[in-house]
Amino acid sequence: MDTPARPRLAWGLTGSGHFLRECLELARELPDVDLFLTAAAEEVLHMYGHDLAGLRQRFRVFRDNTASAAPVGLFYYGHYHTVVVAPATSNTVAKCIWGISDTLVSNIFAQAGKCRVPSIVFACDTAPQMQTEAPRDWVTVYPRPIDLENAQRLKAFPLVSVVESLEALRAALTARLADIGATPSKEAVR
Repeated sequence: MDTPARPRLAWGLTGSGHFLRECLELARELPDVDLFLTAAAEEVLHMYGHDLAGLRQRFRVFRDNTASAAPVGLFYYGHYHTVVVAPATSNTVAKCIWGISDTLVSNIFAQAGKCRVPSIVFACDTAPQMQTEAPRDWVTVYPRPIDLENAQRLKAFPLVSVVESLEALRAALTARLADIGATPSKEAVR
């Protein structure tokens, strides 16, 4: 497999609805984005009214449907300059810190680390009490101490930026694109 002329951004979606719509809107503003979906992400996308066929009109979409997570091989050949996991469930964060690679997204995170590709993770559970969007309305959730601790642990990983808000995600993406000389759309830098 040849190295691409222009590396892309790998965006992992997990089973969280926490700012899912806003994360997808941000991904749409960026150039050359591929989506990597866990099986849980596919379920959540449907629950929140996002059509997979509609996403395929804008993105290349990789689904979690191979036992070996075959798409991760693209990392070995320079296809990606950055991994974004947004939104990242507490389950995915825990898998990332313990090196468990049993979903497509936990696998791309692991391969990014092994290939020294920077990652940006928008962890969902970062405060003792939070408002989050459920499929029908907004609800209050109370992340467990282990969830908060795991988000903090992930911050110590090399080449990993953990962000706790949409504004911080936008800023991290803007900075990363500037680092590699890519130009985001005007909407992405607002």
